[in-house]
Amino acid sequence: MTALELTFSGADVLLPEYGLARADLSIADGLVQSKQTGRCIDLSGYIVLPGIVDLHGDGFERHIAPRRGAMKQIAEGILSVEAELAANGITTAVLAQFHSWEGGVRGPEFADQVFRGISEVKDSVVTDLIPQLRFETHMLDDFAGLPERVAAWEVPYLVFNDHLPHDRLAEGRTPPRLTGQALKAGRSPENHFELLKTLHARRNEVPAALDELCMALAANGVRLGSHDDATAETRSQWRTRGVRISEFPETLVAAEAARQEGDFIVLGSPNVVRGGSHKGNVSALDLISMGLCDALASDYHYPSPRRAALMLANSGLMDLAGAWNLVSSGPARVLGKTDRGSLSTGKRADLVILDSKTFRVAATLSAGRVSYMSGDIATRFAA
Repeated sequence: MTALELTFSGADVLLPEYGLARADLSIADGLVQSKQTGRCIDLSGYIVLPGIVDLHGDGFERHIAPRRGAMKQIAEGILSVEAELAANGITTAVLAQFHSWEGGVRGPEFADQVFRGISEVKDSVVTDLIPQLRFETHMLDDFAGLPERVAAWEVPYLVFNDHLPHDRLAEGRTPPRLTGQALKAGRSPENHFELLKTLHARRNEVPAALDELCMALAANGVRLGSHDDATAETRSQWRTRGVRISEFPETLVAAEAARQEGDFIVLGSPNVVRGGSHKGNVSALDLISMGLCDALASDYHYPSPRRAALMLANSGLMDLAGAWNLVSSGPARVLGKTDRGSLSTGKRADLVILDSKTFRVAATLSAGRVSYMSGDIATRFAA
């Protein structure tokens, strides 16, 4: 697959040394170059930024299963996902697939199909697709052999969730939305409720089992994170297991505990765009203003990283360079991807080109290859 050899001129380019500045940017062999090379393209009227690195997104669910049982060819759905990612300036995307008691599109069997689908297409698409497993902590019967399955799926990043409604289950009360959940899982409401009660009843076995599981996963080089940390104690427990990424902490104290010990903090960009959490958790804006954020992720909405970064810059809370770092170099650092995240010489030529008037995505390039282009900018590339 051949990468473009071009020099862009006339655009405002976000450079790591100078911030946003009028400068030439050259790319060749999939990398940012130090000297002018190839054909020159006039990009006056545009802004060139590092490509967005999306650390966590499950917005692909609607592509691979628009209705229950409707999508049989998962690979075709992943191709559709990649088109949406590219149209939103995302050059590296972590696709977060559940392995949950919720069943259906979030069940273990469907996870196997999704990871096989990603593997089938990842070498033929432009966007760098990285699979992530979201594993429910109380699925004790699935712990055995999980490291081997993760390796077979080529999953480099696993995040732990616990979505059981423990308060209700402890009181013997029916959880909200039980019937809808049961139908999605293909179970009767009665059987689904019994499953939840059984998982809850074994909660005391979970900590020791997690200790062993995390040790095995870490030994295989899997990057580990926890989802929805609510307390400093919870974050400390995860850290002891080598789980150093805190995704979407629900409270200020949990985020502060992560920062105090040098753990990575990932927040949801829709939280920024909305001005607050849709679940009533701590505001991402508040955490960002206190320096408690290393990266913003799309969560469930792929346009949000770009919009969140621009909103932060326009609000005066931080400059464009600082805001854009939260969707580029910051998440690249969390992933351990030192080859991307900025427009430095020698880095991957991952970039997004925005119209300077509308701030819409005009083009996206990943490793020097076009993944998306729309509108008048195409005539400049073709001229």
